[in-house]
Amino acid sequence: MKLSRLRLGELLATVGALALAVLTFLPWFQGPDGNLTAWDYFGVVDVLIVIAVISALTLTVTTLTERTTALPVASAVWTTLFALIAFVAILVWVLIKPDGATGHCVASWLALVAAALILVGAWQSMRDERTGRYEPDHSPRRAAPPA
Repeated sequence: MKLSRLRLGELLATVGALALAVLTFLPWFQGPDGNLTAWDYFGVVDVLIVIAVISALTLTVTTLTERTTALPVASAVWTTLFALIAFVAILVWVLIKPDGATGHCVASWLALVAAALILVGAWQSMRDERTGRYEPDHSPRRAAPPA
């Protein structure tokens, strides 16, 4: 595990993932009976949030632990997709309040920013093609099979 492999993209995605994970437990909407968290309306959006958070953390872990760039690049691609879907879902959910919600709390807008951080971080990670942080493979080459 090498912390020197982390680039700006992975750091942004990790910060966004941790923030989004915490923000799901804070009040997102005001209701007649008090404040409501993201988990009070458990549904598709919550599942998408969990998938985006897990994929962003997977991006960071694979970047830190893998010896080659194959898995981190694949993880960046999937994280970008899941983060985009989660960002759009949160945006729609915030703009169209769930039934019973009368107003917004700050955490709902911050969650949108956190999802955007995951998206931007994963996109930046996918865009950054520097492989210099990985040691080159010096394993002996095998002979070609007989023809």
